Amino acid sequence: MAGTVSASAEQPRGQGGFLLSQVHYLSRRVLGQRLRAHGIEEFNPGQGRIIFALWQGDGVTITELARRTSLERSTLTRMLDRMEKDGLVRREQQIKDRRSADFWLTPRTRDMFRAFADASDDMREVFYRGFSAEEIGLFESALDRVLANLTAALDNPGRQPGRK
Repeated sequence: MAGTVSASAEQPRGQGGFLLSQVHYLSRRVLGQRLRAHGIEEFNPGQGRIIFALWQGDGVTITELARRTSLERSTLTRMLDRMEKDGLVRREQQIKDRRSADFWLTPRTRDMFRAFADASDDMREVFYRGFSAEEIGLFESALDRVLANLTAALDNPGRQPGRK
């Protein structure tokens, strides 16, 4: 039929951002299921990101947490306030600077580490099902490059794409 476009030509190239968005959305839902399956109902996947960063070392400022999680300070502040109210983290004012605080996991949250690690292992299994070790390496290398590009764009908001 004249004027028709083949199915492959209809698919626009460069859908990485859209695909990453879908992966992000679905992975949060699946992680929520896995957390509940391992008995964790005290926090959601978004809060899990903060808790994971604190499991790697707590007693840190909101600035350090923002760096570790890539969350904006305003978002992080709201989430930490809620998590403190729920008994997941505690805040300690710094003696040297009363305007700043360090954030610590509570003993209750520390006790959830094994179940969270098990849920994370489940997620890795789901995420990489059918991938070879080489494919995983290539995929993660490409994601590292995308992450570096996005970080650079944040650091240089006025720079035009494709220009040095």
